[in-house]
Amino acid sequence: MFKEKSYPILALAAIVLTIASCKVPAITQTAENRAVPVSYNKDRDTTNSSNLQWREFFKDKNLVALIDTALKNNQELNITLQEIEIAKSEIRLKQGQLLPTVGAKLGVGVEKVGRYTSQGAGDAGTEITPGKAVPDPLTDLNIGVYANWEVDVWKKLRNAKKAAVTRYLASVEGKNFVFTNLIAEVANAYYELLALDNQLELVKQNIALQNNALELVKVQKEASRVTELAVQKFRAEVLNSQSLEFDLQQNIKETENRINLLLGRYPQEIPRDKSSFITVSPMSVQAGIPSQLLGNRPDVKQAELALVAAKLDVKVARAEFYPSLGISAGLGLQAFKPSYLVKFPESMLYSLAGDLAAPLINRNAIKAEFAAANAKQLQAIYNYERTLLNAYLEVATQLSKADNLEKKYDLKSKQVEALTRSIEISNDLFKSARADYLEVLMTQRDALESKLELIETKKDQLTTRTSIYRNLGGGWK
Repeated sequence: MFKEKSYPILALAAIVLTIASCKVPAITQTAENRAVPVSYNKDRDTTNSSNLQWREFFKDKNLVALIDTALKNNQELNITLQEIEIAKSEIRLKQGQLLPTVGAKLGVGVEKVGRYTSQGAGDAGTEITPGKAVPDPLTDLNIGVYANWEVDVWKKLRNAKKAAVTRYLASVEGKNFVFTNLIAEVANAYYELLALDNQLELVKQNIALQNNALELVKVQKEASRVTELAVQKFRAEVLNSQSLEFDLQQNIKETENRINLLLGRYPQEIPRDKSSFITVSPMSVQAGIPSQLLGNRPDVKQAELALVAAKLDVKVARAEFYPSLGISAGLGLQAFKPSYLVKFPESMLYSLAGDLAAPLINRNAIKAEFAAANAKQLQAIYNYERTLLNAYLEVATQLSKADNLEKKYDLKSKQVEALTRSIEISNDLFKSARADYLEVLMTQRDALESKLELIETKKDQLTTRTSIYRNLGGGWK
């Protein structure tokens, strides 16, 4: 009889749940643009320097040692490694939600109800065993296990786990991105330090030349061939170069400290060979083809994985609109006296229940959650496209820069040679009174500036090649 009466109730519940599942919002379907140009500069050679390990790419032993230390001690990299551990924990959390929750409990309690209540009157007229009334107050002892399980009908929990796994993989790519950036940052700071060393040495040499010129002008003044104005002009030039020397010393100290920060240590001298900087040849870099960025650039791969996770999040949020099926069960022993706990089957209790639940009214919370997930998915698409575009532009820009710097360095070298010869010529002309002191001063100043610029250009050549290596995705493999 009970079963027959329950059929309409079950049918009504099914209808209500079906209505609740209706009008589920649709997922915005937008495909990301993965297209990139076929080449950077009409060269379709697939040889790619990003496949080189960083120890093979960088030949300077001092630089290799610095990078090794940075990869062990850098705080930012260590912070990123902890993000990977956090992502691992998220996977375990989502995995646990797929499985039943099983627990054990032990309970002790006492209850005193009023005599003139339905429960009190019933207990007073009831015998636990023949001749033994229900105790008042009534103690309660129970021990048992229980389980709860949400059946993943709509793949909500499985998609949530997949999203967590994908985010873990994205965090690994994030670590790789920090890894390759750290290598490039240490290398570029190292080349900057070498350039400053060479500029400082050049300024010191120039100061010695200027002091010699100043002494010559003083002799010329005593011979009444120049005025005090010339002496003061030469002295001012010496003072200017001396002040530049202190600027360079400060820049060297700041660059050393920046490298020490990257290496995760307190200030100390950076080992380096200062002598061979100007003659070192820039590293050879092969760019390959743009489509290789999809597999080589950690930030592109990270953005792609973040997009996959965002799409899964939308599916999880959409599944909230559907009914959820939960199953609960319990098994244990319960009695008011410890001695009765072992009496079977009287002390045994068990339960098994299933419930189907779905939101009917005021679904604003899950609607908002779905809308947010949908918007984040679109945001992830745009971020992926922007990251890919930025990767291509970075490589193309640095390749162009490397080509132009090579031409610039050749011209600067010729300029330095010409101005170096012009210093000797101007000094000879000045001694023979065929050139005035201003021409000598301007020639020395131009020669110094051109030599400083030549060193700066050499530094730019080296840092540009390092940047190309990083932008291609090199360093983390």
